[in-house]
Amino acid sequence: MHIFYYFCSMARLMAIDYGSKRVGIAVTDPMQIIATGLTTVHSKDLIDFLKTYTSKEEVECIVVGEPKQMNNEPSESARFIEPFVVHLKRTFPTIKVERMDERFTSKMAFQTMIDSGLKKKARQNKELVDEISATIILQSYMNKIF
Repeated sequence: MHIFYYFCSMARLMAIDYGSKRVGIAVTDPMQIIATGLTTVHSKDLIDFLKTYTSKEEVECIVVGEPKQMNNEPSESARFIEPFVVHLKRTFPTIKVERMDERFTSKMAFQTMIDSGLKKKARQNKELVDEISATIILQSYMNKIF
């Protein structure tokens, strides 16, 4: 007996770990099964990068990390992320924008680098930390919705 699976093409999910200088970006595959780091871009180049990316790949939802303090209040960095989220929604009105708590993602990213055997010099690569943080945000979001 042969079993055939029919996979319909879906749009990707994307996560953004937004920083004032650098932005880590992660995406899923079109089936929304695996979250992987995509790249790190300078924050001033982010919207142009997203326009180019979304012109080539269908993105269903962009998840933006939401920085919070331990008491659940917004952290200091929230003041420059909120205007970005407003701009993102205006620029991409057909793409859903969600927020995801990003507490501990940088620590988790750093621990992931240690666990994967990266040497100290490689672990000092802040772009890689941002990309892994975005991947953790995306995986957390996927765990919440699936």
